[in-house]
Amino acid sequence: MKIEVCNSYDELSRKAKDIIIGEIKKNEKLLLCTATGGSPTKTYELLGKEYQEKPKLFSGLRIIKLDEWGGIPLNHLATCETYLQEYLIRPLHIPASRYISFNSNPVNASLECEHIQEKLNKEGPVDLCILGLGMNGHLAFNEPARFLQPRCHVAELSEMSLQHPMASEMQIKPAYGLTLGITDILHSRMILILINGSHKRKIVKKFLSQKISSSVPASFLWLHPNIICLIGKDAMDIGKRHE
Repeated sequence: MKIEVCNSYDELSRKAKDIIIGEIKKNEKLLLCTATGGSPTKTYELLGKEYQEKPKLFSGLRIIKLDEWGGIPLNHLATCETYLQEYLIRPLHIPASRYISFNSNPVNASLECEHIQEKLNKEGPVDLCILGLGMNGHLAFNEPARFLQPRCHVAELSEMSLQHPMASEMQIKPAYGLTLGITDILHSRMILILINGSHKRKIVKKFLSQKISSSVPASFLWLHPNIICLIGKDAMDIGKRHE
């Protein structure tokens, strides 16, 4: 794992954007797996600005949604769908034919996961997976547990996940999560994990210990051969750097 400590959120976001653009230039039909939340937002905004200057660069880009809150309307302001439509899908002009997305309120959640898994099996593997680090060490909705699910699945949400800013203000709380599995993530050809904010210091310390455990799902990223981790210095002890 290549770890780089960034002096600011802007620096982290610019570097992440440059990495993503570099991979798209190598593969115009790149399958990009996209997380939601505070850490990648600026990166996505910068990608939108890049589109305004070089729209043809994104003409073959494919996107798959990493996860979704379950049991709430898809057009709810706090869904991952609403977030991605605002920050990526519309700004990059991604048509439905190049977008794989969980329905947040399916009739049958398990069948929805099977449907997404079939699409990923056909279109994948993911070329570049954008991840954040959950406060409890989760990856997407792969929550800390005795064992982790390998493929797309319906996830029981932890109390910490339900305290996430996207969910905490919902009047109707998500009943479950829909998510790619840990194997789906680890099969990505490249992973870029973005970590920002002083509130992440405790879990960052656990993550950087390199101790692999299902109690910290993100620790399994240490098994991946091609991963870049960009960390804002406010998420670490001042002056502590890793090569």
